[in-house]
Amino acid sequence: MERNKISIIMPVLNEAQNITKSVLLAQNATNVEVIVVDGGSQDETVAIAKSLGVKVLSSPPGRALQMNSGAAVASGNILLFLHADTILPEGFDSIIRQTLEAKKQIQNPIAGAFELKIDAQIRGIRLVEKMVNWRSHIFSLPYGDQAIFIKADVFRDIGGFPELPIMEDFVFIRNLNKVGKIAIVPVPVITSGRRWQKLGVWKTTSINQIIIIGYFLGISPQKLARFYRRK
Repeated sequence: MERNKISIIMPVLNEAQNITKSVLLAQNATNVEVIVVDGGSQDETVAIAKSLGVKVLSSPPGRALQMNSGAAVASGNILLFLHADTILPEGFDSIIRQTLEAKKQIQNPIAGAFELKIDAQIRGIRLVEKMVNWRSHIFSLPYGDQAIFIKADVFRDIGGFPELPIMEDFVFIRNLNKVGKIAIVPVPVITSGRRWQKLGVWKTTSINQIIIIGYFLGISPQKLARFYRRK
């Protein structure tokens, strides 16, 4: 395994409109590989990914399943999980390596994520960004759209993402916090605002909070996933 190689794992499903920009920016780095894991796209996602020269895998649908499948074939000793509608910052590869090599106080990070910027100009969206970044820094609770990165050996030691139909990133990060430090990079990724634009800021935020509360009340992830998709 090549030292400090970053394997970028991108789970996709019908992302033909977004994948080109995300992949090209991800490839614009040193010592990286990009692995696209398709969950059964019905559009041109797979053809586009192949034309960009990245490794393309097929998987049953489900972000956790797709990310675990990509991680299983990754050759890097750092894994970066990237949503297809999220754009990495310039120099992300150096930032990630420096973050995981930094020794802060006694504990050096085992994983990390970026701050979040949402590509939308709608009322309330800047407050959402602030709340996400506050939560990430104070509670070490980044979510999947913040481009989570992790040392590959740590990922394998904790068993990867829990194969849940929803909240796989939330549970994964909670598990990670029991093992070691998660660093939050003070540089943002830019994620699509399509979810907030479709339902509105307050409805989207409310649904997300209901899902988290439901999880802590013991409602099954399967029921939560059905509720989320209906809304």
